[in-house]
Amino acid sequence: MARRKHILLAVALLVGSAVAADQERKIVHREDPEYPVVAAKMNLHGTVKLRIWISPGGTVRRLEYIGGHPLLAESALKAVKNWTYEPHGKESSAVVELKF
Repeated sequence: MARRKHILLAVALLVGSAVAADQERKIVHREDPEYPVVAAKMNLHGTVKLRIWISPGGTVRRLEYIGGHPLLAESALKAVKNWTYEPHGKESSAVVELKF
């Protein structure tokens, strides 16, 4: 019984590490977002959180705004849309945070 638990634990750890490795794709091209003029006048700083879907070819296929100040969100979305990642065998997704 104890041996079975050890085997199941080892399999779970191996599967978990494979999933985590699959989710991390290296960025080939990254554009920094422009700091919005309105945000500069308001001395507004913060972090924008986005979920992105990356095509097998490495382009950003879809973006979703998750959180952060709305005045900073549009600039973050425009910049991340132009990012490219290394090609991979299948589509993947990631959550990215941009600090302003």
